[in-house]
Amino acid sequence: MRYSLLITMIILFFAGCKKDKYTTAPQISYKSVSPTVVDQNSQSLTLTIDITDAEGDLGITGSDTAFIYIKNLLNGAFDSLRFPDLQAGIAKNNFKADVEIDLSRARVFSCTPGPHTDTLFFEIYVTDFAKNKSNVIITGDAVYFKCP
Repeated sequence: MRYSLLITMIILFFAGCKKDKYTTAPQISYKSVSPTVVDQNSQSLTLTIDITDAEGDLGITGSDTAFIYIKNLLNGAFDSLRFPDLQAGIAKNNFKADVEIDLSRARVFSCTPGPHTDTLFFEIYVTDFAKNKSNVIITGDAVYFKCP
């Protein structure tokens, strides 16, 4: 009897500790940024993140849009971008995907007078249709922004 009670408690303990991979608030993790050297005339700067969401309410649908928020940690510049349209291949429940974001559309870059190169890191988070905010991540690789 004593051992069966102990075994039952251990099973309940481990069952209660199981963390669900898919949550109501989106969860993001940094994958990559490319290229790592850009200037004012660069055509693209692509950030790739891994994202999971229990409801899959991300992207663009009808009148609802999810957003990506970007902050340049060097100068504090902040902008938001519309989430890419994912509706064609989105699973409504337990959504998981790598999402590519064109950071060159964000207004977080600026050149002060004089030629120099800034080392940039970005803080990123997303919101879904229900306005649930994801965790906040910081890009792992530096972006070197060359100013003429």
